[in-house]
Amino acid sequence: MVRPTQLLHPQRPPAPLRAAATVLLLRDSTDPAHPGIEVLMTRRSMTASFAPGAYVFPGGGIDAADAQSHGIATRRTTQSDLHLTQAIAAIRESFEELGVLLAHRVDGSPVDDSDIAALDRQAPFAAQCHAKGITLDGAGVFVLAHWITDRDLPRRFDVPFLVARMPEGQAPVADETEQFEPVWVRAADALARHEAGNFFIIFPTIRTLERLQAYATVREVLEACAANDQPLWTSCPRAGMLAGRESRHMEHEPPFGELALVCPDGHIAHNLDWQHEQPVQLLKNVQRLTAPNPGFMTGPGTNSYVVGDPASGHIVIDPGPDDPAHIERLWRAAGGRIQAIVCTHSHPDHSPGAPRLQALCVAAGLQRPPILGLPSQPTARENSRFVPERSLADGEQLVLLGQSGESTVSHTLEVVHTPGHAANHLCLLLVEDGLLFTGDHILNGSTTVIDPPDGSMGAYLDSLDKLAERCRTHGVEFILPAHGYVLGDLRASAENTSAPAEGGALVAIAHLKAHRLQREAKVARALQKAPEGTPDDWVRLAYDDVPERLWPVAKRSLMAHVERLQSLSGFNL
Repeated sequence: MVRPTQLLHPQRPPAPLRAAATVLLLRDSTDPAHPGIEVLMTRRSMTASFAPGAYVFPGGGIDAADAQSHGIATRRTTQSDLHLTQAIAAIRESFEELGVLLAHRVDGSPVDDSDIAALDRQAPFAAQCHAKGITLDGAGVFVLAHWITDRDLPRRFDVPFLVARMPEGQAPVADETEQFEPVWVRAADALARHEAGNFFIIFPTIRTLERLQAYATVREVLEACAANDQPLWTSCPRAGMLAGRESRHMEHEPPFGELALVCPDGHIAHNLDWQHEQPVQLLKNVQRLTAPNPGFMTGPGTNSYVVGDPASGHIVIDPGPDDPAHIERLWRAAGGRIQAIVCTHSHPDHSPGAPRLQALCVAAGLQRPPILGLPSQPTARENSRFVPERSLADGEQLVLLGQSGESTVSHTLEVVHTPGHAANHLCLLLVEDGLLFTGDHILNGSTTVIDPPDGSMGAYLDSLDKLAERCRTHGVEFILPAHGYVLGDLRASAENTSAPAEGGALVAIAHLKAHRLQREAKVARALQKAPEGTPDDWVRLAYDDVPERLWPVAKRSLMAHVERLQSLSGFNL
């Protein structure tokens, strides 16, 4: 856990959550020129307290009476009490707002306009249905997603997004109080109209419509939801600033972990734009400077990290390429007080800047910081030669100490040897704050290249297991890679109980290992299908889901998989 004393923004409790439910009423398009699914949406009142003027799906708060109305609703054997209550609330809201009723009569026939006309939208709903012998079709309402309103908003809701097939023979009629202008629209059309500026929808609606596009028919959607009777995804988004505008992101999107680290309580104060001129403050004791070397292999550039504070001095991790302007910016970010320079490995976008940074300190008459790391092995490429002034031992701790008032503050970096991407690769774990600096071993937004002979897939996977063990020991929740945003914050919480129980670093490592093993299984199938083939033949089969322009790079990792498969007992080409 990050120490509260190192957070950039004052801690604040988010607004309490209110239970609500919304439902996507779906129908299959009958227009052959525009096939697909249509969803019913309405425009909220311009005076509404939440999302005024937005086009939404019908829904609202869950009443106590909804939980007491199970006796007048059908249910699936796998449908929990909570999901049935949510379904009843959605059915009630659809009736009150749009005059649409998911229900049937005593004889099993669906209700029609005459039944609906006999009900009062303003009167207690369940009592009317019970009196008229109407049974709600709770079994036909499925959970699609679970959304939790962003932490920065003053009004917050805990909302299942449910789905149901629109009853035949019914037509929506808005209440003209809360909802207006009911419209049937395909997901793609709603998104296009929103982009054009004439169909305002909010973030959860946008992301839900984007995912709805993956289904061709209503039946496909309902079957997908019925498979496990659990939400297909759960999200409590986070917001930052990007290109001068507010930008919201879900858990699987690259900026999410960084927003969680820098603004855990939802402050919209972190700029997500990549730039190279100024250090980015992640915590009071962690700065990131991205080298001006963006490219195909480096993404936005190589991240250099400055750990520590003015009282303790600093350790610089991965000074990057020997770029004079970047090195001077690193020196200034540390105020010249650099206790050590650590290179995670010897590749040319990580270690060459170390001597220049050391020389700046000496020229200013300051302490000469040692250059630390592991020496490159004979297997390293010619442009990746590196010899540190001192080799770091696995488990060794580099400690910075400073005085804060009457208290001593420490920043302890523990060394973890992690061969795989390079034979001399290491990671660093900031013990007090549960942060893992992973160099190129774990990246955000891409998988690192394993290039034999200096790279080894077997060693890489073993190192992932080693990092997972260290993360459990130290409660690591965030990963700070050499390329891309911070990763992390997927731990289950009181607000998001469906998230994994373990911290975000462990989730990221588990996903990465699973991805590598899935790729290896495809490589094995490619080898079996074309045993006399060439690496070009195998990459075409094993990386058929990757753009062809990336195959030359993918071929390096493919050969690392081949090498590992050949070493495994019982595998024959």
